[in-house]
Amino acid sequence: MFFLFLIMWVILNGRLDREVLVTGLVLAVPVYLFFCLVMRYTPKKEWKTIRHFPWLIKYIGVLLVEIIKANFAVIRLILSPKLEPEPTLVHFKKPMKTDAHKVLLANSITLTPGTITVELDGDNYAVHALDKEFAEGIDSSVFVRMIKELEERG
Repeated sequence: MFFLFLIMWVILNGRLDREVLVTGLVLAVPVYLFFCLVMRYTPKKEWKTIRHFPWLIKYIGVLLVEIIKANFAVIRLILSPKLEPEPTLVHFKKPMKTDAHKVLLANSITLTPGTITVELDGDNYAVHALDKEFAEGIDSSVFVRMIKELEERG
């Protein structure tokens, strides 16, 4: 995290010279200590995040593909005079180990056009879909499978 603060400082300054680097080092130390003491941050959490970085890149790729596919489905629904949207509200339960994983699933559903997570209560999700076709299999989507894979990896 210390190096992340230092890199951010250099990027925000737009140049790399001795003055910027020394100032960045002087400022990064108290910010890092603040995170460790007040926010209860530990370097162990940092290594856990770095270890899951390849999974995160894969997840972002899958999310982008799903967003693009859903965009085309919504466009087809809107522009087709024969298709009539049938909005629906789907309730399903997916137990996730952490709140972060629950929110990741809810946000992934919301980012996908045509669906929005309207409620997340414990393990219960309520998702509004623009059409019932968009809601089919939402409880066993690729997002659920990938987040479960992450939870199994620890």
